[in-house]
Amino acid sequence: MKKFSIMFMLTVILIGVFVLGFGYKATPEPNNYYEVYLDDKAVGTIASKEELEDYIDENGAYYKNKFDVDKVYSPKGLQIRKLTTYNGDVDSISEIYKKISKNESFTVRGYEFVIKKEIAPDEKTKAELTTQSVYVLDKDVFKKAVEILIRTFVGEDEYKAYIQDTQVKIENTGEEIQNVYINEDITVKETNIPVDEVIYTDENILANYLLYGKNQKAREYLVQAGDTIENVAFNNKISPEEVLISNSNLTSTTNLLYPGQKLQIIETNPQISVVEESYVVEDIESKYTTEERYDNNTAIGQDKVIQEGQNGLERVAQKVRKINGVINYVDPQGKTVLKEPVSKIILKGNKYIPDVGSTSSWGWPTDSGWTLSSGYVWRTNPVTGKRELHGGLDISGTGYGSKIYATNNGRVKEASYHYSYGNHVIIDHNNGYLTLYAHMSRINVKVGQVVARGDVIGYVGMTGTATGPHVHYEIWKGCDYCRINPMSMY
Repeated sequence: MKKFSIMFMLTVILIGVFVLGFGYKATPEPNNYYEVYLDDKAVGTIASKEELEDYIDENGAYYKNKFDVDKVYSPKGLQIRKLTTYNGDVDSISEIYKKISKNESFTVRGYEFVIKKEIAPDEKTKAELTTQSVYVLDKDVFKKAVEILIRTFVGEDEYKAYIQDTQVKIENTGEEIQNVYINEDITVKETNIPVDEVIYTDENILANYLLYGKNQKAREYLVQAGDTIENVAFNNKISPEEVLISNSNLTSTTNLLYPGQKLQIIETNPQISVVEESYVVEDIESKYTTEERYDNNTAIGQDKVIQEGQNGLERVAQKVRKINGVINYVDPQGKTVLKEPVSKIILKGNKYIPDVGSTSSWGWPTDSGWTLSSGYVWRTNPVTGKRELHGGLDISGTGYGSKIYATNNGRVKEASYHYSYGNHVIIDHNNGYLTLYAHMSRINVKVGQVVARGDVIGYVGMTGTATGPHVHYEIWKGCDYCRINPMSMY
């Protein structure tokens, strides 16, 4: 009986071991997969990160050929995160690729140049800092494009002489470039570039963009009899310098044109600012002054010239700063009189100073030694960057605080401050003309005051919208702000 009990117990134990042993199931091992996200949205799960990257590269033959690169990369917004899961389901690489390609662009390795540019304020907007990116595959493409732009504005031979330090030293007159640089803050970083971005591989194409901006198309102009570069430029709302830039066969604004000649007309819109600083010595005519003498025995209005005027000659030294070929600042360095001017003397019929100005004789608004930094031309405003007609003359070079003169008899109509003109004076000459003098450091007359030609009405400054000390001078004909070219009166 005892033996039977022992046998029974052994049998029960063996049966239990058998049942438990064959019924045991081992704990499964987790899978290491990868979760794919595009712009933080889940796209699917893959078994191999490298397999997806290789698949993207293998299917990028078009972009490899287009950009002449060896590898194509995943989009910038793609993230692949490691995932540990007991779930064994994964998506096919081809399906994930299709989902990605529908929503984002693949990338190639290259360089991003970021150009930071400050936009000056006007009456409607505040100053702001803008940035734009330029993409290249080779950093040298950007460097060479900038050099092309510099040579365009500075001049091929002049820039070469500056770089090689072979400029002709100034003995009597001449110009010596002292510095050339880019005004904007430009940074560069290596990055993955989406293939749908504009990627520059040719320095000439990039230089064209840096000079003209986007979507600029040239128009063809057929020269007519009597055309000059200056009137062609004005009638087409560009500057004479822009005509030269777009027509390499022209070397100077004094070049003669012939009827039937074809010219390319295109506005420049430089994306970066080429600054050229030079020391200039030149011989400049000094305008003669007009002296009025009065005779009580002669009737008012019966003027008589008793001595004709003659211009003098001065050797003037200046430091000149240009931005993209346009004078931005003039700093006078001294002048030597080579020939004294001879005043024109007019005998007038009465000592009384009339507030009616002459329509045939106009004085000059500044001292001698001046430089015309901008004429009555279409141009890109150097401060606001906007395309506009520059409705007067910018006369620089006589120095901050130098005198500004009334150019004709008249009565002061306005003497105040304006956001753009700064301290300015408007004179009504009561003969159909008005003149405006802007950017003064200080005003020297009052509204209603009668002034004679040559009276000091203010002093040169840079108030309002100005990049350097100068007087902005306008002549209006027929009505307020009906501007004409002041040089037509001289």
